[in-house]
Amino acid sequence: MYFNSNIKLLRKRRSRTQDEVAFTLNMKRPTLSGYENGVGTPNLGALMQFSEYFGIAIDTLVKVNLSTLSESQFHQLENGYDVFIKGSKLRVLATTVDENNEENIELVNEKARAGYAVGYADPEYIRILPTFKLPFLSKQKKYRTFQISGDSMLPIPDGSYVTGEYIQDWNFIRNHHAYIVLTHEEGVVFKVVENNIKTTGSLKLHSLNPHYDPFDLGVNQVKEIWKFVNYISSQVPEPNKEKDQMAEELLLLKKQVQAIQMKLNL
Repeated sequence: MYFNSNIKLLRKRRSRTQDEVAFTLNMKRPTLSGYENGVGTPNLGALMQFSEYFGIAIDTLVKVNLSTLSESQFHQLENGYDVFIKGSKLRVLATTVDENNEENIELVNEKARAGYAVGYADPEYIRILPTFKLPFLSKQKKYRTFQISGDSMLPIPDGSYVTGEYIQDWNFIRNHHAYIVLTHEEGVVFKVVENNIKTTGSLKLHSLNPHYDPFDLGVNQVKEIWKFVNYISSQVPEPNKEKDQMAEELLLLKKQVQAIQMKLNL
């Protein structure tokens, strides 16, 4: 049972003293100290008080060693994504951490994508993926990088490495933003998403390349969603031909105006 160490950890994360917590919970400080030191055994009423105070299920307080959670997992827990509260609605993410218990960014390259579609929830599979760090990203969020293929998201080129932030609650998907979506049938796809979950229970996926038509995807076909944050590519982007053509036309027009002005001045 992890109750005593968990409530002590949670109290310190909130920068609260024993006196402050005891006063809020209407109990004596020695009683709280006894709980934290494992001397006292809380009754059901006390367990309910701590559960309500920290916003965490009693089962979690008792059964889960919170000190083993990574910072991003703790962040999710403190924001209401508790497996014992949400039950089957909670999407449990398999992840890896470094020696400092900080989240890694796992890399799913093109060769690994087929295996990822099957092993995405298997901690043993996730553990064998290569990992790296991007120091400018938040430690409170979970990221993963996927190598994309094809030209449907041009100007982001084929073979780019696209990094996404894990989305726990799909209702927060924002319209016309790019996401990496793991699907049952198509595997990993990278698209601009239109969120129609509340109206039709589906997502409409759009490509940046206008040659590809958008299509609807039911949420029952979705396994994971990651919000796009950046991409890495070794390819130099293609020049913007329309912009270059416009510049040439403006230059030609300018020369024509100058020629007319010279004739008028003669």
